[in-house]
Amino acid sequence: MSPSRSKTPSSSLERLDGWVDEFLSYIRFEKGLAENTVAAYRRDLALWREFCRLTTTDPKKVTPKDVTDFLERLRAGRPPATRALSPSSVARLVVSMRALYRFLTKENKVDSDPTTTLGVPKLPRSLPKAIPIEDIERLLELPDSTPLGRRDRAMLEVLYGAGVRISELVDLDIDDINLDEGSLLVRSGKGSKARLVPVGRAARKAVGDYLTTTRPEIVKKRAARASGGQAALFLNARGGRLSRQGAWKILKTYAGTAGLGAKVSPHTLRHSFATHMLDGGADIRVVQELLGHASLATTQVYTLVSDQRLREVYLTSHPRARS
Repeated sequence: MSPSRSKTPSSSLERLDGWVDEFLSYIRFEKGLAENTVAAYRRDLALWREFCRLTTTDPKKVTPKDVTDFLERLRAGRPPATRALSPSSVARLVVSMRALYRFLTKENKVDSDPTTTLGVPKLPRSLPKAIPIEDIERLLELPDSTPLGRRDRAMLEVLYGAGVRISELVDLDIDDINLDEGSLLVRSGKGSKARLVPVGRAARKAVGDYLTTTRPEIVKKRAARASGGQAALFLNARGGRLSRQGAWKILKTYAGTAGLGAKVSPHTLRHSFATHMLDGGADIRVVQELLGHASLATTQVYTLVSDQRLREVYLTSHPRARS
């Protein structure tokens, strides 16, 4: 029996729990990772803990073979997995395992890192899905002139006009937008890094109409609750801060009306913003700053979309290409 397969007492699992808590605190407070990212690491490492329990693997004496066995179980859908995981899910688990054991090695919790020889599976590159400008325009014209319609128009205009994530949209406060300068301060980007984003004429007009008519009416009738409605830019019908789920539901409703239901996801307007900017001649580094990407490589995937669009236009337009 290998050292890592010796009897694993509950104290060893408790020690692993403590290590994971330390690691999560480290990536949350020292690395500044977003809560959603921290939660994803927690879920991944819960699977590793269950593997250690099921196989009596000592977390302090893990070998590369133990990690490989763990990943093979996940691919095959064997416990601790309840179903076969996709290559992208397994790749994410690899990243989580490597991050944990690099931390534990650095903190002298373990003698060696069992993940150093572990390769991340290569995944097929998936291109962001953007929708044509004419579809965007049709979507943005749908909200009516009712109070909530004005709110919805402002919300959709900001989503597309500034390229923000839905989570960033609902975290906006009134003080974060400057209609005179045409700028938006996004405070809740990944890694808690703030960025200043220009706001175009259409979005400024839509937000201005919403702020002068609808928002005061919602506050007056419903009285903003303690959920942050007093400062929030976008309010729900009860006067509280609009939630991420609420914003997503609004978007899906309009997308369905426009016949774009299957094409629109929470990130579609952001993807379309980036793609249309590049199609219009914007520099990729400018788009990187607007999106809040830490790495240019993250933004470069949009250049593939634009190149693909150029090819489509060429093949359908050039007389010697159509044949």
